[in-house]
Amino acid sequence: MYRLFTHNDLDGVACGILFRLAFGDKADIRYNSVSGLNFQVEKYFERMNDRMKQEDHLYITDLSVNHEVTEKINQFVKDGGMAKLIDHHKTALHFNDYSWGLVKVEYDSGTLTSAASLVYDYLVEGNHLVKNGSLDEFVELVRQYDTWDWDILKNFKAKNLNDLFFMVSIEEFEERMVPRLTSGDSFDYDDFEKKLLEMEEDKIERYIRRKKREIIQIENDGLYGGVVHAESYHSELGNELGKEYPHLDYIAILNLGGKKISFRTIHDDVDVSAVAGEFGGGGHAKASGCSMNKKAYHRYIEQAFPLEPIKPDAFKNTYNLKGSKNGCLYENRDRELYLIYTDGTRYFVQQESKERHGPFDSFEAAERFVKREYGAALARDDVYISYLENIVFNERN
Repeated sequence: MYRLFTHNDLDGVACGILFRLAFGDKADIRYNSVSGLNFQVEKYFERMNDRMKQEDHLYITDLSVNHEVTEKINQFVKDGGMAKLIDHHKTALHFNDYSWGLVKVEYDSGTLTSAASLVYDYLVEGNHLVKNGSLDEFVELVRQYDTWDWDILKNFKAKNLNDLFFMVSIEEFEERMVPRLTSGDSFDYDDFEKKLLEMEEDKIERYIRRKKREIIQIENDGLYGGVVHAESYHSELGNELGKEYPHLDYIAILNLGGKKISFRTIHDDVDVSAVAGEFGGGGHAKASGCSMNKKAYHRYIEQAFPLEPIKPDAFKNTYNLKGSKNGCLYENRDRELYLIYTDGTRYFVQQESKERHGPFDSFEAAERFVKREYGAALARDDVYISYLENIVFNERN
């Protein structure tokens, strides 16, 4: 029997689907959360008998086990058992020190891997699975979504696959996928699924618009994070909030019901797996997570609770526009004003009746300073016009 313990997200479930295609009824597949994996694997070892020791092939994909379970797996292999851990998170690279570990973050070409793409390669190389066009495309869609390459490539078909995954149960998703992956030159959605996806896209857009008004800015050890409570659409939300507020280093998405935190970033120089690692979590450089322990609760709930949401930029301006050579005005919730202007090559920030900050190499750097240090946002046209009128009045007097 092929015993697979895998993650319960799209990438992990895709691994389960590949195992189902490869081994059929001989595959015993268990879908697990990050926090539930160790318990489930320990239970497996507790009920293991002599026949299982001889016949079972133990696989763990898209997840890592703790030290205690690692030692049990290692002993199982030393005693002649068959096991394999296949993962693509850099926090799991230490498993390559074991004969049964296969962890690869990226291919030689520089393309990021996913658990499903590694499992696909493994099963094909082992002659357990035969490639076809629909399988190739399905695995690539999963890989693009999990690594967020779909956003760079603008391949919304990959995003749609994840949307569909969350709209149905894991069992139904598996039932829908398996038949269309056994043959065919390409992977596609049926008419019913396309209609569902269209409706879901509208729902996601409304959800993200609402959450943009609720995000709170915090700072810790020089890193600025945006904190928001959300139960759904964490990847889409993290990406859109990161684009909306690029001055933030990362987005922390809290799920109080599940007592989990998801971390996302759009910046290449920020590693959120290190942030998650502070609380015993991990994952990718741009997408990680952890359970909400006391330390995480203190930082992201207790410290954030008294703070006001981020002040949004004015969005219907005609005169006060970002990057204007004539200067643009920012205002915080205390109605303090900050003018960003340029001398032609460098940018400066002038606080109203106070000190000047700069120089900055770009407008983006100056805006980043204003938003991070003062919580200011692009002021409305009427505030900008009033500011200019006061300058003219003061000069005349």
